[in-house]
Amino acid sequence: MIRAIILLLLIILFLILSLPVVLFEVLLAKKNKSLADRQAFVIIQMVFRGLLKICGVKMYASGQENIPEDEPVLFVGNHRSYFDILVCYVMMKRPTGFVAKKEIQKIPLLPLWMDRISCLFLDRDNIKEGLKTILKAIEYVKSGISIFIYPEGTRGDATSSLDMMEFHEGSLKIAQKAGCKVIPVSIYGSANIFEKHMPYIKPSKVVIHFGEPVDIKTLPEEYKKKPGLYLKESIYTELKRMKNQYTDIED
Repeated sequence: MIRAIILLLLIILFLILSLPVVLFEVLLAKKNKSLADRQAFVIIQMVFRGLLKICGVKMYASGQENIPEDEPVLFVGNHRSYFDILVCYVMMKRPTGFVAKKEIQKIPLLPLWMDRISCLFLDRDNIKEGLKTILKAIEYVKSGISIFIYPEGTRGDATSSLDMMEFHEGSLKIAQKAGCKVIPVSIYGSANIFEKHMPYIKPSKVVIHFGEPVDIKTLPEEYKKKPGLYLKESIYTELKRMKNQYTDIED
């Protein structure tokens, strides 16, 4: 419980004390957006690393060579924890935006920083607004910013990490319309940090694998209309391998 309280206090302090910084970044973005984006990216990565260290999270990553440094991509991952964004973001090599649920916009000051790192807010109950978010994500990718999305639409609460909800095919329109490649991201063990024993935060091991880039246009015919199904199967195969290899991680 102490870790959770400390984490919450640190987040609140950061949001308050960093207000002049984020306002400076907003003004800088009007003159030099590229520089402002890179600065915000570095700042948030540092903050996330610090928070994960305080929580006692140890990360083991593989496949990082599959993350391109010179072109934007769409990252697609399974989702079981609030910490998924943190553990993935610290692995990014270039400015990357996340698609988050619109409810996060209600948290005071947080949307200011999320906007600076190109995050988008998705209204899962409004098809029209959801489409606008997808179109905005396409614009971001075309402008050189990678996007990270969890196609399940929300955190899974299944007993096993191998259980995933259906991947919403609409989220893959980002890659199809922007013409970018997709990187499947398998995250194993993140629910052990918080979700499995709320409200306590416990030191945990999290394993992340970045799969080989997928070009939707070259998928087998049976998957071209359902690339989400292909990616879900790819992530499931990797999660199954992780479960067999990392037997010390509670599933």
